Amino acid sequence: MAIEWRESLAIGVEAIDNQHKELFIRFDSLLNACKEGKGIDELKGVLEFLSEYVRTHFSDEEAIQRLKSYPGYEDHRKEHQAFIEQLKALRQEIDTQGMAVHHVMETNTLLLKWLIHHISVIDREFGKFIQGNK
Repeated sequence: MAIEWRESLAIGVEAIDNQHKELFIRFDSLLNACKEGKGIDELKGVLEFLSEYVRTHFSDEEAIQRLKSYPGYEDHRKEHQAFIEQLKALRQEIDTQGMAVHHVMETNTLLLKWLIHHISVIDREFGKFIQGNK
């Protein structure tokens, strides 16, 4: 595996942690496809997954944050919206230009930055808040 889930990234909400794990699996599949020269073939499925994922996952995460009165909710929500906008722009570019290798690279970069910054930093802060308020 090129990238894999670590339990240290868990926030302590099983449904959210499972969604994060699925994102890691999908990203890993894209990376493996790239190694095999099949990144473009895999990208379509990853983008379809991401379109559904952002709707479901972000909604679930934000609902829990509101329920728990998470003080970082607004900033967290803004991060989600920024990711949605980046994904939307990428999809629009692909719809206009057709899928190309640079779109695979852009998706890899987008996901890597998201995993490194959002899940491992921002979501973990939320997890610490939840664990402290059980």
